[in-house]
Amino acid sequence: MFGEEQKIVKIVKKTLPAVVNIVISKETPEINESLIPKYGGKQDKKHGKLTVGGGSGFIISKDGMILTNRHVISEKDAEYKAVTADGKKHSVKIIAKDPINDIAVLKINANGGEFPTIALGNSDKLALGQTVIAIGNALAIFSNSISKGIISGLSRLLTADIEDGHFQNLRGLIQTDAAINIGNSGGPLLNLKGEAIGINTAIIHDAENISFAIPINNIKRDLEDIKKYSKIIQPYFGVRYIMISQEIQKRAHLPVNYGAWLISEHLPNDYAIAPGSPAEKAGLAENDIILEFNGQKIGFKHHLQDLIRSAGINKEILIKILRDGENIDLKVMLTEQTDS
Repeated sequence: MFGEEQKIVKIVKKTLPAVVNIVISKETPEINESLIPKYGGKQDKKHGKLTVGGGSGFIISKDGMILTNRHVISEKDAEYKAVTADGKKHSVKIIAKDPINDIAVLKINANGGEFPTIALGNSDKLALGQTVIAIGNALAIFSNSISKGIISGLSRLLTADIEDGHFQNLRGLIQTDAAINIGNSGGPLLNLKGEAIGINTAIIHDAENISFAIPINNIKRDLEDIKKYSKIIQPYFGVRYIMISQEIQKRAHLPVNYGAWLISEHLPNDYAIAPGSPAEKAGLAENDIILEFNGQKIGFKHHLQDLIRSAGINKEILIKILRDGENIDLKVMLTEQTDS
């Protein structure tokens, strides 16, 4: 073996011990027998549990901290265990969940020992065509599955079905043609240094060679929050909006071609401004267009979601809006978002 092939084999050998399978199980009395074929579950009669699903994760600290996807641990009233490469099952504690980026942080007890880890790379320095390696529990059946590909796209936007029909916009995603299947969610996307530069998160059904990963730099801020506050801090604004482009401006006959247009989807229990939210208290209304947030003009390079995240909580933020042809300055105090 020579060159890249030899390098990949070394990387897999080094990183595989730090990749875990996340096993999801439920008490048997709560499970409808008809669901067993759907999940491909295995029934544990001794402990009265049924395996109803699985995902992947990877260890990033010697004391057993694990990164995975939030949707991997979304099953209600379920028990989660991490299976390490040596086949041992470990109970996990959910440390924090990031409701914006589909990220979860788990912890297994090292019991005084040390776990193998995967180092975090820099996802801001990725390049199209760069070789990447995906590792995970493919289809929740084939553990330690390895696939290789390239970075096919950067800064992708995807509306994903995260859980139970709940859709979420995931931004800034890494697109790759490395094979990622159901069950790979939460596993690492590695560069040729063996560093995690993403968390595998989504695929497009009925498409070939199109998969997505969350950039690892999105997670670093969460880890800093956990280190400081023992939880992830997410600022809460409370608006539903559409980012305005030239196409949307023409289609909706809007007066500007930039900003965030506050609009609901006109569905039951939907809203443009959440009741009781900081946005409502600041005086925002449906069809307002937010032009500036905290002194920054809003556009696709400066997305409202990113500006909200970077603003922090319990700080007064100045926003500029356009309402009925008039520019208006408002002040808003962002609060902490809670995750159910």
